[in-house]
Amino acid sequence: MKRTQLTFALYFANRGFFPGELIADARKEMIDAVTRAGHNYIIMDESKTRYGAVETMEEGQMYAQFLKENEGKYDGVIMSLPNFGDENGAVYALRDCGVPILIQAYPDEIGKMDFEHRRDAFCGKFSIMDVFCQYKIPFTVFEPHVVSPTSAAFDQNLRDFAAVCRVVNGMKRFTLGGIGARTTKFMTVRYDELAMQRSGISVKSYDLSELFARVRDMADDRAEVEKKKAFLLGYSDFSNVPAGKLTTLAKTAVAIDDMIEKYQLDAISLRCWEEMQSELGIAPCVLLGALNDSGIAASCEMDMCNAVAMRALMLASEEPAACLDWNNNYGDDPDKCILFHCGPIARGLMKQKSGFVGNHKMFTKDGDPNCGWGTDEGLIAPMQMTYASGKTEDGKFWIYTGKGEMTDDPIEKEFFGCGGVAKIDGLQEKLLYIGKNGFRHHVSMTRGDYLKAINEAFETYLGYELKKF
Repeated sequence: MKRTQLTFALYFANRGFFPGELIADARKEMIDAVTRAGHNYIIMDESKTRYGAVETMEEGQMYAQFLKENEGKYDGVIMSLPNFGDENGAVYALRDCGVPILIQAYPDEIGKMDFEHRRDAFCGKFSIMDVFCQYKIPFTVFEPHVVSPTSAAFDQNLRDFAAVCRVVNGMKRFTLGGIGARTTKFMTVRYDELAMQRSGISVKSYDLSELFARVRDMADDRAEVEKKKAFLLGYSDFSNVPAGKLTTLAKTAVAIDDMIEKYQLDAISLRCWEEMQSELGIAPCVLLGALNDSGIAASCEMDMCNAVAMRALMLASEEPAACLDWNNNYGDDPDKCILFHCGPIARGLMKQKSGFVGNHKMFTKDGDPNCGWGTDEGLIAPMQMTYASGKTEDGKFWIYTGKGEMTDDPIEKEFFGCGGVAKIDGLQEKLLYIGKNGFRHHVSMTRGDYLKAINEAFETYLGYELKKF
């Protein structure tokens, strides 16, 4: 997946009787922090206001005009308080900015508490937050309450805020495609399209017959099919897959790619059984894993709500996400369980360099012994991970979030599919909550600890009903 370089609009607050050199230093230090993190910035010309900061209502309006002139060119605003900062100018400047706002306040230093050096930003930050709450302007603050842009703590704040911006700007409006109807047997993945739309998620539904028609009408020697076959052979181990099944998998992948492009889909969920096996003789697991590696959130079993969770996790981490079953206990350890799915796990999350493409055991057990080629089997790599899962209820989108780790604990080689052992503190209590509140048997995860960022995005900006673990 590609790394995103964000652009932040930099804002500096002032209160007139504080020394102006504090503003000059802050402008330099914040620019250094943003560029050090690999991001871009826009900044209002220093000559426009006193010291290059915003204090009055008129200066706030001037800054708002600066943002309007740069609309679409910035992903978030960083508000820096080198001193107490005036809340009146801030409201006029940022109430219509339309993107996440991070409020940063400078710490005072022991030994520099005289009138020429004292900042009082510790106190001023409360005034800004208070008035923003009054005006219902959403904003982000992280621990610690005051922090210098030159510090490692602010570097972490900036990483978290960048993740918030990616999630918010990628989730406030996007298109989710459902390829196929809900599998009849899976009442667990029912969802409310109107609740999705209220959360900015436009759902587009396509019949599975369209996908099948595209595959059947596609020539085996089409250039895109040959290119996709070469890609798949480099993506996973297809050494046991019959040549005809590889061709069908490649054609199906091209057909899905074509639908994503034609309908401008940002994420998909696929009805992956039983018609895929009876009509095409394949299991599309490896294709979904490859889509997730490419940056398109793709869930299986028509779990549209977990496609939403996957997209959010992928935006936060800029790593693939996976939709997994809460599947097995792990011996007697109450804080461990096995997370599993048949094989739609992105290679970027696997312990091995690639998976091993096999024949789906669940379908071949009682049916055609060659109907299930396409599972990508292996083990999930040890890693810190963030997880989430969603549902729709009462016209709202609900989601729970948490974090844990995928361990290196062994799973016997006879274990079917792709799985890993998850360690989550307080797991039993969390499982009770999930079950008693009607969440599904699926959970999505991604690499890294992005819990703070996704909670902030969901709760402050996107308006999801959130349960934090």
